[in-house]
Amino acid sequence: MANILIIDDEKAIRKTLTEILSFEGYKIDEASDGEEGLKRFGEKSYDLVLCDIKMPKIDGIEFLEKAKLINADIPIIMISGHGNIDTAVEAVKKGAFDYISKPPDLNRLLITLRNATEKQDLVTQTKVLKRKVSKVQEMVGESGPIKKIKDTIEKVAPTDARVLITGENGAGKELVARWIHEKSNRSTGPIVEVNCAAIPGELIESELFGHEKGSFTSAIKQRIGKFEQANGGTLFLDEIGDMSLSAQAKVLRALQEGKITRVGADKDINVDVRVIAATNKDLLKEVDEKNFRLDLYHRLGVIIIHVPSLNDRREDVPHLVNYFLEMIAEDYGQPAKQVDKKAMEALEAYNWSGNIRELRNVVERLIILSGKTITAEDVESYVTPKT
Repeated sequence: MANILIIDDEKAIRKTLTEILSFEGYKIDEASDGEEGLKRFGEKSYDLVLCDIKMPKIDGIEFLEKAKLINADIPIIMISGHGNIDTAVEAVKKGAFDYISKPPDLNRLLITLRNATEKQDLVTQTKVLKRKVSKVQEMVGESGPIKKIKDTIEKVAPTDARVLITGENGAGKELVARWIHEKSNRSTGPIVEVNCAAIPGELIESELFGHEKGSFTSAIKQRIGKFEQANGGTLFLDEIGDMSLSAQAKVLRALQEGKITRVGADKDINVDVRVIAATNKDLLKEVDEKNFRLDLYHRLGVIIIHVPSLNDRREDVPHLVNYFLEMIAEDYGQPAKQVDKKAMEALEAYNWSGNIRELRNVVERLIILSGKTITAEDVESYVTPKT
């Protein structure tokens, strides 16, 4: 059931509401004035709030205004024994879900609570659906390197220039590629991804260029390759440093001439594709070791974007943690948890060898295993490797 915060300076009212709502299955926290209520609201996630209007220190209207700045999605129901139409209208205008006079009618109160929680569920579901149908996730961070990457994307995306993205595994190279496509003139076309490291060397050419029926033993039907699938859009070649030299030669030809040939065919096919490549390897070192073609490197690297490791931009860790907290909580259909100051400092100091991919997994682990607030002890227990 929902977590409810009751804010009222009358102890008898708080006790009565707590007993009634606890019996109905709600989980209740209490605050004796607006100041205490605001503190609790900022420290813990609630599904809705019942708030008196006439209170010492901070009254209900001021609480409402400040609470909406903290989290505008949480329904707040105002209650008052001194109410009038003007007060009710003012409360609703400032974002209150509803207004109930004291003493509250029990049936009216329970119906209002049910409507408020249903609305909150719909808000959460809508956020999840919007994110799921969105083509690309956010690029989170305010560090210098991330701002530079965002600026480069804005300049490069509208062109057809080929881009080579470098960086460690899990650093976010795929996200950069997706944002380049999203902001390009090809955004209405497809973006087709190929993980060159995951495809056996003998199959990479068929994967990229397609094949004709009977061109080799297992070719039981014609196959359309990734270059053709990406026609009019973007082809993202991830981990291109693992591509075989024979496939590299054919990719080079496709980039030079805008043509590909299916395996087992002798007819050229024109393709209009923007190629974005990514690698976690030092391609110039691979060139020296005869594992990568220098001419292909120059063809791919018209623009080179380096994505720094998370350890090189630790100031972005809090932004990413909060982003993943909200995103995962939405997927689970529950309120986002809070992270206390010492826990966040511990996460910032952690050695993120797996970069953003590891951080996302860690946040999900903490959400599942921690209490209502994620503490430094939780980080030590569930994140820091035991020696």
